[in-house]
Amino acid sequence: MPNVLVLPGDGIGVEITPEAVKVLEAVLKDHSTKLNFEYGLIGGAAIDEVGKALPDATLAAAQAADAILLGSVGGPKWDTLPAPQRPELGGLLAIRKALGLFANIRPVKMLPMLVEASTLRTEVVKNVDLVVLRELTGGLYFGEKGRGTNPRSAFDTLVYTEEEIKRIVELGFQTAVKRRKKLCSVDKANVLESSRFWREITLEVAKNYPEVELTHMYVDNAAMQLVRLPEQFDVIVTENMFGDILTDLASMLMGSIGMISSASLNGSKGLYEPAHGSAPDIAGKNIANPLATILSGALMLRYSFGLEDEAQKIERAIERVLQEGYRTPDLAKPGDKVLGTREMGNAVVEALK
Repeated sequence: MPNVLVLPGDGIGVEITPEAVKVLEAVLKDHSTKLNFEYGLIGGAAIDEVGKALPDATLAAAQAADAILLGSVGGPKWDTLPAPQRPELGGLLAIRKALGLFANIRPVKMLPMLVEASTLRTEVVKNVDLVVLRELTGGLYFGEKGRGTNPRSAFDTLVYTEEEIKRIVELGFQTAVKRRKKLCSVDKANVLESSRFWREITLEVAKNYPEVELTHMYVDNAAMQLVRLPEQFDVIVTENMFGDILTDLASMLMGSIGMISSASLNGSKGLYEPAHGSAPDIAGKNIANPLATILSGALMLRYSFGLEDEAQKIERAIERVLQEGYRTPDLAKPGDKVLGTREMGNAVVEALK
């Protein structure tokens, strides 16, 4: 029986992960494959409990697990800690690095019943169907950092190796081959030497994929194009910080970051989490949108366990619930049937039946 490590984390993480577990259990109820769920601490919850954002026991359990389901980490309570000890750097980034989870995959596909939820015009977002691949374990977030004196200063170093670039770009091409055969590599090659190197490696890899149309775009233009004409994109591949920014921007094409799932992969293991943060302002109120986490569970079935049919069942169940007019508060318009976190999870389970 495959083992799944569940790390609820902080804020709304403790509310949304149970809904994903509930849906996974429901979709596999009559299936020969069953998942064994184990639980661990990460982020602020781990700091409070054992004094460390990524406890040794959690890392060991993650290394032993077949897949990991993560809620969210962070919150104002821990913002005064030194950066390496905070939930984000000491917990989330640390587990990504320790497990070698170099590829973050975030699909963004507009559902017809959510077109009105977007802050952009219907004609702009109605045909959105793209995937962003973000390099996750290199670049500025993991480079050398420090402070200087006389004058007071700070620095973060952006470094990428050929192998780090090649493996994420390869995955970008492989993903594009299975879709519309269009890959856009996003960089800042007009300014950054690391981006010029990124582009060189991308062009080398492209020689193995002549069937894929490769384009290059500066990150500032990519941000503009995502809100101007997002349907032009099929697969986007980019480095860590650019990907962090662009994926949040892309998520709002659908009206709420509460709808965006993600998979972080290393080739053999996956960590699955919603794209949003811990949202401490709404934690404990049963109003958080669990659908991104539930959709992340569907990605787990697809990428870690090869259960494509079951992944699609979850996705269709969510579409059915939304088609019937049910919404969490972040998506609700006048006339919609507003559900809480638990109630939305229950509605997806019922739709599976």
